[in-house]
Amino acid sequence: MSSDDDFPEWTKRRRRSFFDKDPFFGDIDHVFREMEKMMEEELKSFTQKVPKDYVKERKLPDGSTVKEFGPFVYGYSMKIGPDGKPEIQEFGNIKKTQKGLPQVRQEREPLVDVVETDSEIRVVVELPGVEKTDIKLHGTEDSLEIGVDTPHYKYGKEVELPAAVKVKEAKSTYKNGVLEVVLPKVEVSKPKGEPIDIG
Repeated sequence: MSSDDDFPEWTKRRRRSFFDKDPFFGDIDHVFREMEKMMEEELKSFTQKVPKDYVKERKLPDGSTVKEFGPFVYGYSMKIGPDGKPEIQEFGNIKKTQKGLPQVRQEREPLVDVVETDSEIRVVVELPGVEKTDIKLHGTEDSLEIGVDTPHYKYGKEVELPAAVKVKEAKSTYKNGVLEVVLPKVEVSKPKGEPIDIG
C-alpha cells in the first residue's frame, strides 16, 4: 500500500481536497484498510471451515512447509428450457450459505442434464473417476438421488424430475464416466368426455 510520501506535494493537496470536500468518500485510505481487514477475516473464517481432506501440507525446497487447499470445484451449465427461459444449474463442491459466504462440502455435486420426451425422462450425470459398483441410485416417483462415497471420490445430488415416472422400470448404463438413467413416464389417463345435448 502506498503512503502519502510516495506522491508529489501537488497531488497530495489535490487528492486530500477532493476527498475532504465529498463526505461520501471520506478518507479513502481508511476505507481500503477496512476492506483489507474484512477480507482477511473472511479468508480466515473460510479456511477454518474447509474439510480436512481439502487441506494438505507441502514441503518447500528450503525445508519449510506451506498449507495448500483444494481441489475446489465450482461451475454452472446453462440451457434453454422448453418454456424458452434459461435454466442455470450449479455443480461442484462449493455452495453459498444463507449469509452469502462460500461453504466447501465433502461431496461434489456432479453436472446433471435432464431431458424430457413424451414417454420418458433421461438423466445424464458426469461421474468421472468412479467405478460402476461405487454408484448408488435411489428413485422415487418424482426424484432421483445419485451418490458416490469412496476414499477418492465423493459425489452427491438429488434431481427433481419434471414429471412422475415408473421407478421400477428404470434402466441405467455407465460408460466412460457418464451415467445415463432412463425413466418411463407415468401415463396420465385423460378423463373421457361425454356428449352434451343442446336444449
